[in-house]
Amino acid sequence: MPNESTLNVSGLSEGVVLDHIQAGKCMDIYKYLKLDKLDCTVAIIKNATSHKMGRKDIIKIECPIDYIDLDVLGFIDHNITINIIQDNKIVEKKRLHLPKQITNVIRCKNPRCITSIEPELDQIFILTDEEKEVYRCKYCEEKYQGHLNKR
Repeated sequence: MPNESTLNVSGLSEGVVLDHIQAGKCMDIYKYLKLDKLDCTVAIIKNATSHKMGRKDIIKIECPIDYIDLDVLGFIDHNITINIIQDNKIVEKKRLHLPKQITNVIRCKNPRCITSIEPELDQIFILTDEEKEVYRCKYCEEKYQGHLNKR
């Protein structure tokens, strides 16, 4: 009889496994990556036991890696590990980093910013302090408050 605290989710023949997601963050990632718009199989595992993190979330996506916006993923949580799967094997592990620029992920809160007046303009934020994970609006330099991931 299998261990009752272990959940078995079958492997992928080809796709991507997002591992080491902070527990409770997988639905944010699902939303920001627009996985509901992709025509592929997605498995979400919440609160899995992790020796490294205590608890973690995992997302398995059966699609090519180029379908996934790694910049958005790096902004949400650059500690996520990306496992590339081909022929049922991990062929590559990618580490994320904070992107230098993010477009149309977050919105500028400054009411005087040009993006408030011209809503068709892209919302572009530039990484200005990598150590403190500070992003600023490209147009008005308003600091983005409330980073998506706080470990």
